Amino acid sequence: MLKRVFLAIAASFTVICSNAQTGIDQYNQVWNKQSINSGESMPCGAGDVGLNVWVEGDELFFYMSRSGTFDENNTLLKLGRVRLKLSPNPFSQEDFKQALILKNGHVDISTKKGSASTNIRVWVDVFRPVVHVDVNSNSPLIAEASYESWRNRDLFPKGKENNANSWKWAPPSPVVTYKDSLRFNGNSVLFYHQNRTNTAFDIVVKQQGMEGVKNQMMNPLAGLSFGGLMKGSNMSASGTYAGKYHNTEFTGWTLKSIKPAKRHELLIYLPIAKADQTWSSELKALVQESQRKSGTAKKQSEDWWKSYWDRSYIYLDSAVSDKSSAAWQVGRNYQLFRYMLACNAYGEYPTKFNGGLFTVDPVFTDSTLKFTPDFRNWGGGTHTAQNQRLVYWPMLRSGDIDMMKPQFDFYKNMLRNAELRSEVYWNHKGASFTEQIENFGLPNPAEYNWKRPADYDKGMEYNAWLEYEWDTILEFCQMILETERYQNKDITGYMPLIESSLTFFNEHYQYLAKKRGSKAFDGNGHLVLYPGSAAETYKMAYNATSTVAALKTVLTRLLELPDSYLTAKKREEWSAMLKRIPPISFRQQNGHPTIAPAKLWERINNVETPQLYPVYPWGIYGIGKPGLDTALNTYRYDTDALKFRSHVGWKQDNIFAARLGLKEEAQRLTSLKLKDSGRRFPAFWGPGFDWTPDHNWGGSGMIGLQEMLMQTDGRKIYLLPAWPSDWNASFKLHAPYNTTIEATVENGKITSMKVSPQSRKADVEII
Repeated sequence: MLKRVFLAIAASFTVICSNAQTGIDQYNQVWNKQSINSGESMPCGAGDVGLNVWVEGDELFFYMSRSGTFDENNTLLKLGRVRLKLSPNPFSQEDFKQALILKNGHVDISTKKGSASTNIRVWVDVFRPVVHVDVNSNSPLIAEASYESWRNRDLFPKGKENNANSWKWAPPSPVVTYKDSLRFNGNSVLFYHQNRTNTAFDIVVKQQGMEGVKNQMMNPLAGLSFGGLMKGSNMSASGTYAGKYHNTEFTGWTLKSIKPAKRHELLIYLPIAKADQTWSSELKALVQESQRKSGTAKKQSEDWWKSYWDRSYIYLDSAVSDKSSAAWQVGRNYQLFRYMLACNAYGEYPTKFNGGLFTVDPVFTDSTLKFTPDFRNWGGGTHTAQNQRLVYWPMLRSGDIDMMKPQFDFYKNMLRNAELRSEVYWNHKGASFTEQIENFGLPNPAEYNWKRPADYDKGMEYNAWLEYEWDTILEFCQMILETERYQNKDITGYMPLIESSLTFFNEHYQYLAKKRGSKAFDGNGHLVLYPGSAAETYKMAYNATSTVAALKTVLTRLLELPDSYLTAKKREEWSAMLKRIPPISFRQQNGHPTIAPAKLWERINNVETPQLYPVYPWGIYGIGKPGLDTALNTYRYDTDALKFRSHVGWKQDNIFAARLGLKEEAQRLTSLKLKDSGRRFPAFWGPGFDWTPDHNWGGSGMIGLQEMLMQTDGRKIYLLPAWPSDWNASFKLHAPYNTTIEATVENGKITSMKVSPQSRKADVEII
């Protein structure tokens, strides 16, 4: 009898264990009720296509977005909305499931009504911009697939709605969002937008006095075309209809099944064509390639996702039964956000900090903003470097260096335009990249300011927040340099960008010094970095600490490159510049020596903490390095740092705490960062300071968690530098010199560890 009881217990335990989800599967999002609106959607995507998927009122909906779909006003337009209706209605409120299956990158929807069982799979091809909807049922169904567009007519955004484009609060003339071309094309729906020749680019070039070199400038907007073709298996055109989804009127074009069937397939092709290409030709080529690969596309995409999840991971408290615990939420949301980043792995443009590819109707972020689904705050083609950097820094530790290319190429492609700024305005060399920048390399026109004094420097933004802030390009230069150190990437193609960005500081601050007096340097032979800006916060700064730390670190790293990257003459020039960088400044706070934000400044304009930038991202101070006590004093006693401390949005206090080895602080702030967002999809944080889903919120959370587990200094690898003993974890992270660390942490101790290559094990130190 005892034997039988034991066997019964063992059998039930086996069932429990076999049903338990482990690895990435434990983080699948599963919903058992339909959504109320698009604000309760879940992300789905791949390559550079993002969908917001939800089921509402027994119908499947999804918004479509793709990287690089900028209109004449530089709005990042959505590619429309799809609605799928099945008849007879297979959906049941009692037996419904919508799940994001992370390991395969797709969304599965299943429902049962009586004896009828229906499954819908929504997925995106990783290697081609094609959306797939596969319907399978055990009873025949009629499918009606509708493409819905609110751009079936010209629209006239006014007021705050122009925050979605480059005009913001200061459009120079009435703004028009021109209608798309929309029609049936046989038994498919064709939709596309083709930019006119005259765009925001032309107006901004004229505003900023660059017309003399306009023919030399890269123009990404003129003639740009984007859109798609929707078709279904055994479906035919079935007419149009008008409707209103919440605040936005739209027109729908419907395809309907010719007859009931147990299987239905819907395909949406989403090509983009530049000015020198024909959109219809790009569409034809995409359709043909997709048809050729139809037998292997799903398997290839699933293989990519498997490789992606195998590449890196952090699993927290996987064994606990309480899935509402802070640790489990942190681990789950880290992985959910990494999924969102992967949906723009190979985009033409970087993942936007203010919503990425997953924005929805703005009324579900702010009930007062009754605009179209194209809206996002802080622009579409406008990029803000301080925000963008936090989206891309975590990709080094997660080994996702291939996904950093869009951000690097963003600056590389604008390089000549940025160099022309220096040549036209100041007659010197070097690339002048501003903090808030259009996708053609010039400052945003509203921030540049239309109402400027007539004699004000044409190269400057007349703007209290952004004036003299141009050191943020150096973080992207450092990221590029780190890819060479992490994975031995060939960065030859980016060397002109790095060197030109450094040249600007060398040339421009000598130029400014000579305008003020007869000497180019101070009494110690250093550059006088004035006027400058320590982030957007400490303005009209003299030797801003963020700039000093950036120049020192990037120049040092540049000089560490193999000889193949730099000639002897170049090394001599960059070594000379490194000697010209002034020292970091310090001040007393509450009787303690602390890092100062600058040597001097005139006013405080925002709520950043650049006095801690030498800790992160620049790594001058930290665990195992001289001056750690001073950096700790800065975190603990600097009155501004204490006043500004927060976990919201782009705030990086959790990262500072981790870098300084402050375990309890790092745990507290990272828990606040990565806890459930309060929305139905737990990683749709925001709006914070920007928009929902807030990607610099998620990125800074990722960085903080990574730095709690592992930090590096040269060849040294520190494990558990800020890890609390009450969080258990297993992780796989990447370190410089083609190194990966796989380890398990239990009760504050490493219980298993694998270092690849093994030779690097000698460089590992457990804190």
